[in-house]
Amino acid sequence: MQSLYLFCAKKPVQNILLAGVLVLGATALFSFNPATSVFYPKCLFHEVTGLYCPGCGTTRALHCLLHGQFREALRDNALAVVAVPVLGAMLLSRTVRRRPPIAARRSGVVWLGLLLAGIIVFGVVRNIPCRPFSLLVPPVAAPGK
Repeated sequence: MQSLYLFCAKKPVQNILLAGVLVLGATALFSFNPATSVFYPKCLFHEVTGLYCPGCGTTRALHCLLHGQFREALRDNALAVVAVPVLGAMLLSRTVRRRPPIAARRSGVVWLGLLLAGIIVFGVVRNIPCRPFSLLVPPVAAPGK
């Protein structure tokens, strides 16, 4: 936690570069549909095991979000749709604050554990082959992830 704070507070040039990379990435993602473009990487985990990892469909979900297609984004990867505003708010609060809050320093390990547990549970649940869990499976048609 402290290292992220130091990065954001004491390295404004890196923050500007990071923002530029994010804008360029979002522009490319907006311009090229992952469902039809072949240069996006395939999910190696899905290719090898046939199971869906927690990240399967994230690229398509972000593409749909950039185009305002919220329902389709949820269908591609619900976890990514929930994570985008949460991660954005966390990054913004870390950049704006001059020092990290005491609660963030104390509970950082707890939040990290909950985050990892949530990702693992999502990855397991989306591979259960019955309704309603099968609704979490991304639609077929994916040259890219």
